[in-house]
Amino acid sequence: MNESELNQTLKSARLPERAPEYWEQFPNAVVRRLRQEAKSAMRRPARKPALLIWATGFATACLVIGFGVGVWHGRSELSSLAESARLIREVAALFPKRVRAIISDDSGVRLVLSDQADVPASTPLWVSVCQAGKCQTIVTFSGQKIQLADQSFDVLTDAKDNVLLIGPQTFWSSSDPARSLATLNIKAKVLEAAL
Repeated sequence: MNESELNQTLKSARLPERAPEYWEQFPNAVVRRLRQEAKSAMRRPARKPALLIWATGFATACLVIGFGVGVWHGRSELSSLAESARLIREVAALFPKRVRAIISDDSGVRLVLSDQADVPASTPLWVSVCQAGKCQTIVTFSGQKIQLADQSFDVLTDAKDNVLLIGPQTFWSSSDPARSLATLNIKAKVLEAAL
């Protein structure tokens, strides 16, 4: 079929007959549909470009791996504190108000994020816990919860920058580090005050 035959066929086709009510309701139906599509578009979350997501993930992985390698090779405590402070600042910049903790142990390094941007800005803390030869380093913020020896602890600071671990029936403070929690050997410092 060539162009002239197609035009002839289209011109000979009849338009479907519509009732007069259809044409009266047509403008309102179009407006309703446009409003519904606008509402559904507003409900859809904005999607981040895939490249930005991959770049952020890659940068975070590099930071976490770098932190893990530093801890793994047994740097001095002061060097570990400096690295931890730098790491928490960089990761917090990548995930504003979402970083709950960075945990390093025998199984590797884990980044604990909140699902929403609801983590309040507070003092960064460094907590090192050893039990039966296994050690764990946690960089977190005052006001967060951490798991130690299958117990949940609130991590807080007092007015003198002492780190407090408060559990269901236990309490530990960096002002009295000799006091132990069961078989746990704990060290904790406020990162900014330690540097």
